Amino acid sequence: MTDARFEDGDDAPLRLMAQDAEGLGVLAALVQDAVFPATEMTYAKTRRRFALMLNRFRWEELPAAEAAGRRVERVQSLLVFEDVMAVQSQGFDRRDKDTVMSLLDMTFAPGADGTGRVVLVLAGDGEIALSVESLDVTLRDVTRPYLAPSGKAPTHPAG
Repeated sequence: MTDARFEDGDDAPLRLMAQDAEGLGVLAALVQDAVFPATEMTYAKTRRRFALMLNRFRWEELPAAEAAGRRVERVQSLLVFEDVMAVQSQGFDRRDKDTVMSLLDMTFAPGADGTGRVVLVLAGDGEIALSVESLDVTLRDVTRPYLAPSGKAPTHPAG
């Protein structure tokens, strides 16, 4: 019997969860530069669940793709926040079905007794703020990877 190798998981879909700020930071790195239309976010108030269907850049595959001369990939992923008590947004019109947003970062500011505020920072000064009773987030890839339409990794100009 041999030990599992990191390479054995190359094509396996991600399925991760975060329950603290450090874990959220890991998920934030994986969803940086994910894009999604306004129509792919939903808040189920009675279930206290906020969800986004993202087209996520596969940052975890970038080193291997560059080393092998392969094109870079994206994958559709579901980002779900549980125990959400309220959702606020600014910097975009949620009713505009043509709006496509780019997720840059996610942060967590703890409150009293395990509550807190998750902020999803969007390109163009937009943001989505979630008041949560506890931090309970999952990220799950739901499709096979596909070639990134741009053919290159996202970049951010130095400012």
